[in-house]
Amino acid sequence: MTNIEHLNIVILAAGQGTRMKSSLPKVLHPLAGQALVQHVINASKKLSPEIINVVYGHGGEQVQQYINDPEINWVLQAEQLGTGHAVDQVKDQLKDNQLALILYGDVPLIKVETLTKLLDQAKDGFSLLTVSLDNPQGYGRIVRNSKGLVEKITEEKDASNDVKKIKEVNTGILAVKADLLKNWLGKLDNKNAQEEYYLTDVIAMAVKDGFTIETTQPNDEYEVLGVNNRLQLAELERYYQQEQANKLMAGGITLADPTRIEIRGELIHGQDISIDINTIFEGNVSIGNNVLIGANCIIKDSKIADDVVILPMSILDNTSVGKGSKVGPFARLRPGAVLSENTHIGNFVEIKKSFVGLGSKVNHLTYVGDSMVGKNVNIGAGTITCNYDGANKHQTVIEDNVFVGSATQLVAPVKIGKNATIGAGSTITTDVADDELAITRVKQKNIKGWKRPVKTKK
Repeated sequence: MTNIEHLNIVILAAGQGTRMKSSLPKVLHPLAGQALVQHVINASKKLSPEIINVVYGHGGEQVQQYINDPEINWVLQAEQLGTGHAVDQVKDQLKDNQLALILYGDVPLIKVETLTKLLDQAKDGFSLLTVSLDNPQGYGRIVRNSKGLVEKITEEKDASNDVKKIKEVNTGILAVKADLLKNWLGKLDNKNAQEEYYLTDVIAMAVKDGFTIETTQPNDEYEVLGVNNRLQLAELERYYQQEQANKLMAGGITLADPTRIEIRGELIHGQDISIDINTIFEGNVSIGNNVLIGANCIIKDSKIADDVVILPMSILDNTSVGKGSKVGPFARLRPGAVLSENTHIGNFVEIKKSFVGLGSKVNHLTYVGDSMVGKNVNIGAGTITCNYDGANKHQTVIEDNVFVGSATQLVAPVKIGKNATIGAGSTITTDVADDELAITRVKQKNIKGWKRPVKTKK
């Protein structure tokens, strides 16, 4: 967090992004499961600004619908006439006592720490984020005077050969007092190679008015790299994921292959966790200590307690797994599934909106939905809770110490009492009392001399 007061953030997100070759606005293309512009908004909120303005243009309705954030002030740039023109659309939102921070919706990896340094430097008027690149092609160059002070920024299309040799470039990210910015915006013109209103021209204006342009640089150039095509998007995705993997390993997690894990949200974790290849974490996930997660799992918005084993090919979505439990392989826990301690959910088992009690087992080829399952219950292979009647969902209650035989259908609403036993192959449509055995099999009939039908020749 920063202690800057009266902060006004402007995020430029109006570009069409033609090089993405997509009907989706560029700033909505996902990185780590979130739109590019959402990453910038998330970083902005951590600075505690008075207001966040997003300047939109191409595909504006899509951008607004996707973000759907009441804290955002949306500003239309009907024509894309350059960055200076874009910021000028926000001029009426800028109060003289505010500090304006200009960010970009297609530069998703900017860090709060870097922006805090930039804002601290801007208290006297103006600060600029620059970066030194081995290959600065395409970027505006930072032109300094003999004293090393910033004199102006020259865009590459307007640069001489000598200026093109400069490796320090403009990131476009800057912080400036709002009253000064408004004054300089009113003086911009489009007399340049692209016939656009460059925001960068305010640098020369500030220097002319006697201001020193303070500069700072990010710790890593990836913080300020923008996305203009899918190749660049993929490159930033790989960088981001490697950075997340490094943090996990530093925090006590063993990764079978750090290049084959995807973090698409926030992962809170303990220690002594082992994660195999190709596992994806989405949304908000919490993992306790001594957890083993097998290959090719997807875990979304879920909480996993200590000493849990998640075997390969399992999917957990908005679920809670109790201490010492075992899930998988090929298990699916759907939203609302809550497993108590020491439960076993086996292969090709699906649990939806159900509680499974302490020590209970659902090990094979079973669907449990809208159910309350007690302690030490054993549900046999091929069991189905028939919770949907075609119009409404109904609940199944299975109390403690129940044994449900294989290939059973429990037609909800139905209650199975404590210590009851359900014979294999039964269809249960009425309640079963405590300690009862329920069997609904049809008596077996064997027909001697049975001739199997054969296909009729045409």
